Amino acid sequence: MSDDGGARIRHGSPGHHPVNHSIGEYVRGDIHTNTIEGYFSVMKRGITGVYHHVSPQHLKRYLAEYDFRYNERAALNVSDAERATNAVGGVVGKRVTYSQC
Repeated sequence: MSDDGGARIRHGSPGHHPVNHSIGEYVRGDIHTNTIEGYFSVMKRGITGVYHHVSPQHLKRYLAEYDFRYNERAALNVSDAERATNAVGGVVGKRVTYSQC
């Protein structure tokens, strides 16, 4: 799902259902862009407020962090304790050294 903005790649795949913001269409049945717009809003605000700059080399790591934040948010009834347990559980068996970055 996407809007009619020019930044996206245009394709005619059968599962693609754009909404046309330019004619005032924001929702068509179950089709909308609110979820992704909310995600990008939180991500952009966080990057600007916390990191100030994102290196293309490490972009996937920043996105992974914001994926985790979005999927473990209080609005989904994830408690602080559950979030901490899930975060710590995600690093078990992994070791990142500076040379690997």
